[in-house]
Amino acid sequence: MLKCSKRGDIASFLAMDVLTDANRLARMGKDVVHLEAGEPAMGPPPAALDAAVATLDGRRHGYTTSLGMPILRHRLAEHYAETYGVLFEPDRIAITAGASAAFVLAFLAAFDVGDRVAFAEPGYPAYRNILEALSIETVPIFTELETGFQPTVGHLEALDRPIDGLILANPANPTGSMLRPKQLEAMVAYCRTHGIRLIVDEIYHGITFEHPAETTLAHTDEAVVINSFSKFYCMTGWRVGWAVLPPDLIAPVGRLAANLYIAPSTIAQQAALGALTARHELEARIGTYRANRDLLLQALGEIGLDRIAPAEGAFYLYVDVSDYTVDSMSFCRQILDETGVAMTPGVDFDQRRGHHYVRLSFAGAPETIEAAAIRLKSWFSRTARRCAA
Repeated sequence: MLKCSKRGDIASFLAMDVLTDANRLARMGKDVVHLEAGEPAMGPPPAALDAAVATLDGRRHGYTTSLGMPILRHRLAEHYAETYGVLFEPDRIAITAGASAAFVLAFLAAFDVGDRVAFAEPGYPAYRNILEALSIETVPIFTELETGFQPTVGHLEALDRPIDGLILANPANPTGSMLRPKQLEAMVAYCRTHGIRLIVDEIYHGITFEHPAETTLAHTDEAVVINSFSKFYCMTGWRVGWAVLPPDLIAPVGRLAANLYIAPSTIAQQAALGALTARHELEARIGTYRANRDLLLQALGEIGLDRIAPAEGAFYLYVDVSDYTVDSMSFCRQILDETGVAMTPGVDFDQRRGHHYVRLSFAGAPETIEAAAIRLKSWFSRTARRCAA
């Protein structure tokens, strides 16, 4: 038998598995309502599509530099100056094949085999899975609802052994919770004092409801800050993201990017340039997400599901369903089969406690969220049974 690498022996990305199952049921004729994937329903702004078409017409299809088009890196640096008042040179920006490639590049450039990297659970499962594939030791920080499932300095001080890296998400997936500026400043200071490489996922910046998110770059130039055109810019399938790198990682990431990917997609980068001109239009879409969130929160409250992380940003609700199940996988499967509502089991985001949680995305169209709310209220009133005390 031929050898297979153990790097592929990582957990599945369950949100994508649920999406596959939901699409299979839809092909069989079932009326499916998608709340499992964090994919904006409104699609890219017209300016992004126009820029892509112009690229095709102009035959500008060749490789860009490995870290991306200089003009796109320059425009992103301008964005940070205009939006956050943070100034840095454009050569600190690496354009990547989505935020996913940015995480791979950052982990490879910053950590060696056996290094210890911490992250909050519940949290985005790809952090853990990519680190494990790279033989980097994962250190889950089991956070609580009382802190919005965000890690604190207290959590870091309670770790039994030192860590080499820390991943933060602000706003976070699956919870939608955010770090306040003072909390972020404290985490940055702790990492600086203890020599911990900080990597911050800011992919949901721009999608906030009560107050804007602050970039980590306002507090340090030593962190890796990762973002993408997938969420705020509604360009999931274009696979274009970026990382703002500290000076010591620019050259390593450049070498890795050249060898692993050669360069990001030229057409996607041109579309991203177009999207950057449409921020005002995209900001107007936040009202739709807010209305979706509020509708879903009201419906869940009527059901009695009110133990929910504070959805201050992103477009997710992380819901405690422990009154009804101790197995979120089978619970989500039953609801999908019986109602057509697709949700992601919490075990995707928290391997130890996620059996008691589900994640619902409200990134869909308003009619999708309304249909889901009606079906869930009906199902819980007719079918759901509470667990024995």
